[in-house]
This record gives sequence, structure tokens and C-alpha cells, in this order.
Amino acid sequence: MYLDHAATAPMLPEAVEAMTEELAHLGNPSSLHNAGRRARRVVEESREQIAEVFGARASEVVFTSGGTEADNLAVKGFYWARRAADSRRRRILTTSIEHHAVFDSVRWLTEAQGAEAAWLDVDEDGLVTPGALRAALDADPDGAAVASVMWANNEVGTVQPVAELAAVARSYGVPFHSDAVQAAAQIPVNFADSGADALTVTGHKLGGPVGAGALILGRGLTPMPVLHGGGQEREIRSGTLDAPAIRAFAVAAVVSASRREAEAKRVAALRDDLIRQVLAAVPDAVLNGPPPGPGRLPGNAHFSFPGCEGDALLLLLDAKGIACSTGSACTAGVAEPSHVLLAMGADEDRARGSLRFSLGRTTTQADVDALGAVIGEAVSRARRAR
Repeated sequence: MYLDHAATAPMLPEAVEAMTEELAHLGNPSSLHNAGRRARRVVEESREQIAEVFGARASEVVFTSGGTEADNLAVKGFYWARRAADSRRRRILTTSIEHHAVFDSVRWLTEAQGAEAAWLDVDEDGLVTPGALRAALDADPDGAAVASVMWANNEVGTVQPVAELAAVARSYGVPFHSDAVQAAAQIPVNFADSGADALTVTGHKLGGPVGAGALILGRGLTPMPVLHGGGQEREIRSGTLDAPAIRAFAVAAVVSASRREAEAKRVAALRDDLIRQVLAAVPDAVLNGPPPGPGRLPGNAHFSFPGCEGDALLLLLDAKGIACSTGSACTAGVAEPSHVLLAMGADEDRARGSLRFSLGRTTTQADVDALGAVIGEAVSRARRAR
């Protein structure tokens, strides 16, 4: 019973078939001979498919190894490029609920590169307002290098007003990036309509393979490369392109988009029933994030269980055959409270005692019912153990 689709989703059969077929072919897409040209054709056709799914031009799709690399390229690359052009541009505007690929990139830039972070406040549901971004820009309009706010939160599922945020950043002439990794599989994500300058997507959240992602990057924008080498991908991201993974990524994106609306309705109904069953079994559990509706990803249910350690509860559920995630990040073997919940105003006990259940294509009513049947006893055992 896999309730951890936000971590990674099962590959779609169509993507497995496409990748398996492509693995049988030889050729480096940068080579000029026939085998290389055939591989290049696969890459460029895939680029066009991904661009169409996400409302972009093919020339705006820069392939990467995944979401983490794309986020690093956007945040670091824009910061370095803007700082090189104007030494006053030292501020990075972002939130304290970002995925660690953005969050830790910003922290590293502040510690090692002389950047200044402006952490935008979020409310108790994890929402950042355009007014908060505008106020941060007003504080030092000449010092802003880049703004980055995720499209939807990976822990609590909060959907941000990306188009409004991007419009604010644009009015100040500041590049705006959004990590859309969690959003892309569940809600419409359109690069052109969003007004963003850069957008991160990845294959394995869509039913594609791990190891293939993209930074969708507006024309005329050139972040400083993080990787140097052969000059592939507009000389922004060097490295031999993985044609089999890229083809599977594109196939997954197309199939996922074609089914998204119907699947979102189905998954949201299951998610709502999961919430009902968990709260019936554990009445003092707290649903974190916005209420079910357009402000929350349809497949996300994130709870805090008072008196529990999230890791202990996860292992108890795992012993029952139910896979989920904690709301905490483990660093060097030490469990730390969720930085997302802390930013939303939760105390450390609540932030430590949280679990995320994320639903997707393979989730069934039987999976939800199985969780509902065991969650009460699992919480009781976790509380006794604590």
C-alpha cells in the first residue's frame, strides 16, 4: 500500500516501454554521425513534447538530471549572473517552506558567496502573499538578485499564487523562479501563463524515470552554469544527454497531462476519505496545510499526531505494509523537525510528530481503508513507546 507518491511515483507502463526501447539504441546526441543524429532527434522531439505539456517553447526547455539540479541552476545561476552584472544584487527572496534543493542552495549562497536571504513569511497554511514579496522588494529594490517560490509545497500541499508573485517580481525587474516538481503531476502548470522566468519540473513525479528533469527557462535569460563542460543545453548545462531517460520523461509528461483532470478528481475523493478516516480514528490529529480544495494538491494529506514521534509511527505503519513519509528531514542520522511546519508556526513537538500521506495513480480505496483500519492502534503504540 504505497501512500508516498510525493517522494516518487511508479513509472507509467508507456514510459517503461519507451525507455526500454531507447536503451537498445546507441548514440550520443552530440555526435555528428548517423547514430548521434538519431539520438539527437529523439531528444529534440521529446523537448517539443515537454514544451507543449508545460506551455513553453521547445527552445526554453533545458534538460537536467532532475529537480534538484534544476533548482540549483536557477537559484545559484541567477544569483551569480546578476551579482556579476551588478555587485549590489546580493539578495535572494524566497520562503522558509521551500524544498531543500532551493532552501539549502540559498543557505549555502549566504554562507559561502556573500548573499543575503530575505525569507518571506507564510501563514499558518503555508501560503505566501504577493504583498509579502512586494514588501521585501520595497525594502531594497536595487539589491534583489532573484526570487524563488515553489508552485506547491512538497510536505503540506499548499498551492501558491505563482502568477501573482511572478507579476510582482517582474514589476521590479527581478527574475522569478518556481519549483513546480510537486505541482506538475496534479494540477495544470503552464509556463507562459504563469509569467515566471524559470520553472523546475522532473520526470519521476509524473510517472517517468528518476534522473531526468528540466529547467524551463525564458528566452534571453542566461543564468551562470553550475556545470561546465561540453556546452550542451544553450551552454547553460553541460553533460551528455540521456536520450532514453529524456524520451521516457516526455512520454510520461504527455500521458500524465492527458489524464490529469480525471485523475485529480479521483485522487482528491480518496484523499478526502483518508482525511475522514484518520480523524475518526485519531480525533486529536491535526491536518496541516490548507483545507481540501483548490488551495491544496489533490493527492496530499499531512497530519501531526500529538504525543508521537513521526519516525516511530512511520515504522509501525511500514510493518503493516503501508508506505508513507515523515514531515521531518534526516541529516547525518539525526531527525530534525520539519522546517516547513516550523515556518508555519508549529512547535517542535508538532513538527516532529507528523506524517505525509500522498496519493497517486496506483492508489485505491482499499489502500485508504487499510490505513483507516490501523492508524488508530499505530498512534496508540507510538504514544506508549514515547
